[in-house]
Amino acid sequence: MNAKHVLAVAVTAALLSACTATTSLRSTDPDLAIKINQDAPLVLKNPVSKTYKATSFGQYRFRAEKPGMEPMYGLIPLKFNSGYLVADILFFAPAAFYNLREVYPFYEFDVEKGEVRYKKNEADQWTVYKPTPAEVARAQAYFANAK
Repeated sequence: MNAKHVLAVAVTAALLSACTATTSLRSTDPDLAIKINQDAPLVLKNPVSKTYKATSFGQYRFRAEKPGMEPMYGLIPLKFNSGYLVADILFFAPAAFYNLREVYPFYEFDVEKGEVRYKKNEADQWTVYKPTPAEVARAQAYFANAK
């Protein structure tokens, strides 16, 4: 394998890895289980680290369940990647269809309050998100049809 092939493989690997983001999911209740899209449910006794693909138009729907309570449904808030947009415009415009939004690095789910908290840096204050009725309905329909 010559140097050009090695470089091409390295660049391809870097580009593919740039299209994902890792997040830490946690809960205010250790019995909470969360299902995001078609992933297996996760029990959030301790923070769980997951990697998700970046997206421009897609959504990550969730169902959070705690024993004895109605499930909470909604959409995971996603952050906008302005740096990716600049890179897409300069180097490969079609990539903008795939990578403009990604998960925040930290999420905390509170079913009792009906809230999802998220932040970019561990030292930041939480931003609180409450799913709108339309988002709840969209997530409920998604999980009802996913069975």
